Amino acid sequence: MRGTRVTRREDERFLRGRGTYVENLDLPGALFATFVRSDRASALIRSVEVDRARRCPGVVDVVTAADLALAPFPPMLALSNQAMVRHWLAADRVRFAGEAVAVVLSETRPAGVDAAASVTVDYEPLPVVVDPEAAAAPGAPLLFPEAGTNVALDLQFGRDEALFDGCEVVVHRRMVNQRLASCPLEGRSAAAAWGDDGRLTHWSSTQSAHAVRRRLAPLLGVAEADVRVVAPDVGGAFGAKMDPTPEEALLGLLARRAGRPVRWTETRTESMLSLGHGRAQVQHVEIGGTRAGRVLAYRLTVVQDSGAYPAHATGLPILTRMMASGVYDIARVEFNSTSVVTNTAPTVAYRGAGRPEATAAIERAMDLFAAAVGRDPAEVRRTNLVPPGAFPYTNAVGTVYDSGDYATALDRVLDRAGYAHLRVEQAGRRAAGATVLTGIGLSMYVEVTAGPSAPDEWGAVSVTTAGRAVARTGSSPHGQGHETGFAMLVADVLGLPLDDVDVVFGDTDAIPTGTGTLGSRSLQTGGMAVHRAAAEVLAQAHRLPGDPLAAGATWADAAAAAERHGRPLAAEVTYRGTVSTFPFGAHLAVVDVDVETGHVALRRLVAVDDAGRIVNPLLAEGQVHGGVAQGAGQALWEEVRYDGDGRLLTDSLAHYAVPRAADLPTFESELMETPTPANELGAKGIGESGAVGAPAAVQNAVVDALAHLGVEHLDMPCTAERVWRALNR
Repeated sequence: MRGTRVTRREDERFLRGRGTYVENLDLPGALFATFVRSDRASALIRSVEVDRARRCPGVVDVVTAADLALAPFPPMLALSNQAMVRHWLAADRVRFAGEAVAVVLSETRPAGVDAAASVTVDYEPLPVVVDPEAAAAPGAPLLFPEAGTNVALDLQFGRDEALFDGCEVVVHRRMVNQRLASCPLEGRSAAAAWGDDGRLTHWSSTQSAHAVRRRLAPLLGVAEADVRVVAPDVGGAFGAKMDPTPEEALLGLLARRAGRPVRWTETRTESMLSLGHGRAQVQHVEIGGTRAGRVLAYRLTVVQDSGAYPAHATGLPILTRMMASGVYDIARVEFNSTSVVTNTAPTVAYRGAGRPEATAAIERAMDLFAAAVGRDPAEVRRTNLVPPGAFPYTNAVGTVYDSGDYATALDRVLDRAGYAHLRVEQAGRRAAGATVLTGIGLSMYVEVTAGPSAPDEWGAVSVTTAGRAVARTGSSPHGQGHETGFAMLVADVLGLPLDDVDVVFGDTDAIPTGTGTLGSRSLQTGGMAVHRAAAEVLAQAHRLPGDPLAAGATWADAAAAAERHGRPLAAEVTYRGTVSTFPFGAHLAVVDVDVETGHVALRRLVAVDDAGRIVNPLLAEGQVHGGVAQGAGQALWEEVRYDGDGRLLTDSLAHYAVPRAADLPTFESELMETPTPANELGAKGIGESGAVGAPAAVQNAVVDALAHLGVEHLDMPCTAERVWRALNR
């Protein structure tokens, strides 16, 4: 069954509106939480007046930081500046517009909204800094005066002034990998209820039920065993739901205080304001080499915007460094980064998380270098690729790539797209003086999946006396198709029909431990755990007296025989990955650019992606398509924008331009398979590939369309306004 296009089993309930989400849960007597949010980006809090809100109809309680008396929590990453702590509700100061200052508990959601509007906060304005380079500069306003700096994490690996010695051509460019909103279809949603047994049940739209439990237990002052977290169906996450945010984490305390269940689902505006943003890097790129097209040295210097409080994105430059040289064999590579806090929403891991930023930098750099030496960008890439026989390959910063065949990926994408014909079409339009020009953009990528920070996962398989297999996994989906993919693995090992395999996830009472779904790790960690557990169950069945399976018995018979002998057919496995995997690929974009209006139309996007052995091509292609759509969105439309006072300008989907179906062509996807030696399945991750490879391909295509008119670079997003202004400078 492995390697076949099996239709997703979970889609039946989703398409028919039968999914179970936190917002759908029936919680009798539950109160609704409504957060009062700061309209200032930087201010001292002189007072919070809640008496009028308490008197509003339907209001049960109004809670401020003073009512909770909780110690602030430190940054998520131990490497971050530990003085940059965050209060669960803003206590003495707000640091970004949208930060929660108080929370109203009400009988109905509308009553809470009305009461929240009557809460009065007396602010004393403070200076605002929203630009990360300005925040890093001497004399910048300090978000944490007690820290004495805005630097949340400084990753300095040294600077070699002789790095570019021997280079005939050196190109420099400042680039912006813009701030993005994750925009999951389902925003944050959570609920909390205490049982008569003193245990908390917490429902959460999350990527990791166990991560939520680990965060809640110490806050509540209880053992983890006294917290049950349930992640029902989750409508997207993209990295922003890896850990509970303060609003969600408070619900258990609020439910304890009220003596009733409490629930909360954010609005879209709340999501845009305070659900973690992604990317937000300023990149200074230097690349040098010979006029024959050989790259000899590359330097990438990054300023990472952490937002108001250090979170996951503060450490993501570590991943950007790992992938700095991409798929290229570059002898000398230098990387340094500084992560700073600004008066903006905190930044977190967003689909790809550090790897798209690395790809965007090196792939723009390769196009800039190709232009400087007067050579075709495809041929410059081919000249510098890591050769197939070099794997495992250690790049110049010490990252070990497990396996790859980069040249074949490049050849396939060029052949499928008809690269030579596209160049002829482009030349013809230019010669004719056409107002709509063709642009062709390439991007090659390598990324790390099942990274060193999350190598382990738990899984279990059992067979019932009804002859059904039950797979349990610590990896819970938010759109990836685990119920299909994991069932295929078990069915393959046990020889069962797919419909006879059930997959259980997302409940800490049913799953004792787990890491979750993040970083394209699920199949090669969670899948491996389930695969090995199924293999152990098969071995147990064969060890039964008389080997009933070999004698032609059914699985139901084998399970019954096992129970008669006092040892049910069941196995648990914790898979501990020791080697990360490195998927790769090549993307080619074709755009039409109207030079009179600046409008860009994405005409084609051809994606060749290699994630090792593919369990289900349908699932893999679905992940590529979703990632490519988000990557194209970053390249052409999406950007979180603040004004100089730190007010969010893109606070709704009317102002933040996610791609619509009509904006996108039918993607042309081709899967390669270069197995990894890192696991028995030979599998790598593919959940982020599209978002890693596509942005630079589309961006390069737009610049390529305008290169003969003197446009050397455009930052993303390549909007009509930005294109028009570049042409008219």
